[in-house]
Amino acid sequence: MTELDSLRYPVGRFERLTKPLDAAARRIHVKTIEDTPARFRSLVSGLSDAQLELPYRPGGWTIRQVVHHVPDSHLNAYIRMKLAATEDTPTIRTYEEQLWAELPEARSGPVQMSLDLLEALHRRWVAFMSRLTDADCARAYAHPDLGRVTIDEGIAMYAWHSRHHAAHIERALMARVT
Repeated sequence: MTELDSLRYPVGRFERLTKPLDAAARRIHVKTIEDTPARFRSLVSGLSDAQLELPYRPGGWTIRQVVHHVPDSHLNAYIRMKLAATEDTPTIRTYEEQLWAELPEARSGPVQMSLDLLEALHRRWVAFMSRLTDADCARAYAHPDLGRVTIDEGIAMYAWHSRHHAAHIERALMARVT
């Protein structure tokens, strides 16, 4: 992994699933998702506006943009999973996350609003995921870039996504200290 890759992917790149999750692995991923709002809140608690403007890597998003990105992304994931649970392999839309991160509320809005949104969303999302059967988790949506994505794979992907962006914030804060 190059130095730039290690800055971009501090927990490594997401690896697609080759088989369904077993119940224990699924619970671990759902627990990661459940714990994410508190993790993000603790990482940014007490940071000044100037600290929220620290990028996690040269040319990367600021801590503020990362905090706003995560609920944007996770709202999309929640909806995609619910579509997969209720429709026959629906084709989902992607979104321009880079452009969303440049919108005014993502560039300068208070992080508290996104932390509150993330907390409410994750309570609802975890309630949904915790009651899925193995058959439900095998249901899928069609992603324009990734192809078929099962709910199981989505659960693993967004647990990774949660850890990935928490590590970005940690890295930005460590860079400030050293």
